[in-house]
Amino acid sequence: MKRKPIDPTKTAAGPLPREATEADGNVRAVDRALAILQSFEDGDAALPLAEIARRSGLHLTTALRLLGTLESHGFVQRATVGGYALGPQLLVLGERFRRGLRLEDQVMPALDRLRSESQESAAFFVREGNQRRCLFRQESPQPVRTVAQVGDVAPLGIGAYGRALVALESEPRPRLPIVSYGERLPEVVAIAAPVLDGRGAVAGALGITMPRYRFNPAAEARCLPLVLREAVALTRALGGDPAPIAALA
Repeated sequence: MKRKPIDPTKTAAGPLPREATEADGNVRAVDRALAILQSFEDGDAALPLAEIARRSGLHLTTALRLLGTLESHGFVQRATVGGYALGPQLLVLGERFRRGLRLEDQVMPALDRLRSESQESAAFFVREGNQRRCLFRQESPQPVRTVAQVGDVAPLGIGAYGRALVALESEPRPRLPIVSYGERLPEVVAIAAPVLDGRGAVAGALGITMPRYRFNPAAEARCLPLVLREAVALTRALGGDPAPIAALA
């Protein structure tokens, strides 16, 4: 006996509500529109319709229809050389995202994770001219720990945090994360990596500090990947590209 094809709009209890099928269709349309936007890569000034369809995995007619909708809202635009380019509305949204970011909201969860997983103090420094300032800090839960205060100022280019802030300016560039052994304070080890913002500039340096006697091979194996992971994650959270950080790992 030949089986009847399954109707996706029906269930054992009867046909799906019209609203449900419409909602599913709307979600698929949004997914496809986002796939079109994500088909543009660095260096793509414009893409022909066929290439957009290929990269997004859509039929030409579907891609053309969605491009028309995206164009009407300013998310893509017709390129003078032919094809399509990303539209100015994306820049508007990007600027709104950047202005709406509160650094503390992004940094503090990263420091919480570093402290929790390393059991050491975690901090975030920013550059101020030829100095660096501790903007955020979470203290180690251990009774013996390094002592520092939010607002403390130290020289730039000295210690792991100070060197991380200028790491991408140095030649040759250092491996990341940077580890300093008593460079500024004799009995302190610090591990730090730079964090980038949405413009590609260094937003700060994030890392861990601990008493030197606790820095052994096990601590090194545990803490270096943690710092690098959180620097990459925080860069992404700030709208930045973590590739320059990852390339130095």
